[in-house]
Amino acid sequence: MKLRETTLLLLVFWFSACTQVEDKIPLAQVGTKYLYLEDVQKVLPDNISDTDSTLWMEDFIHKWVQKELLILNAEKNLTQEQKDVSHELQEYRSSLLTYRYKKALMEQKMDTTIHDDEINKYYEANKKEFVLQSDIVKAIYLKIPLEVANEETIKNLCFENDPQKLQELDEYGIRYAKSYDRFDDKWIDASQVLAQIPGEIDDLERFLRRNKFIESDDTDYYYFICIRDFRFEGEYAPIDFVSSSIKNILLNQRKINFLKKIETDVYKEGLESNKFKLYNTQN
Repeated sequence: MKLRETTLLLLVFWFSACTQVEDKIPLAQVGTKYLYLEDVQKVLPDNISDTDSTLWMEDFIHKWVQKELLILNAEKNLTQEQKDVSHELQEYRSSLLTYRYKKALMEQKMDTTIHDDEINKYYEANKKEFVLQSDIVKAIYLKIPLEVANEETIKNLCFENDPQKLQELDEYGIRYAKSYDRFDDKWIDASQVLAQIPGEIDDLERFLRRNKFIESDDTDYYYFICIRDFRFEGEYAPIDFVSSSIKNILLNQRKINFLKKIETDVYKEGLESNKFKLYNTQN
């Protein structure tokens, strides 16, 4: 019987088994090992359709058989020494225990707060590490149908810092724009923004130093990009562009130092409380 047909029959058995107590239903056998329906039920994803559950069970059974066949072949073909994994298991257990212990201590005792002054200090000391690899901008982007586009209104509003004026821009964008995005409070790759409009700009740096407003059109839409700020490839990245990366660097440094302190402290405590002895092997 084909695997798919077998799986469908097993699903029928499964649903009937939900309402009555029965002996274990085997799905597959390799050597002396069995895969039972209840084993699969325990790991079957929730809210899965009948069709998907059939496919999932087929795949699960296939992988189980494949794995057990490999184990069976390994048991037959490896030497007793090769099959002895007690040392590896002990090493794995020791590594897992120490990892979980260190992780628990970090969660309980390590301060994960990184203050702005720490970020600023690291930035100033390592500024040469934060050179831009591409042009970045803070901008506002609108794509508006030709018949409702109002260039003057957009220009007047998008360079305002007044919250009320920016609110008016939001209302205008929501009402008229096919697409409206504000990147004026965060840096974004310039090419990502410029890809939204037709046409090309040959010398972006020269253009942006002279223009803060980019506009284009096609047969259906006007495209507007208001450039609020910009930095160019090769310049130092602004601190607010790299602050998240610096925070992660500082946090990782803190973790490394914390883990080293755990190891130092546990050794010191073990020495003071006579938990270990060192023997002289030179004699």
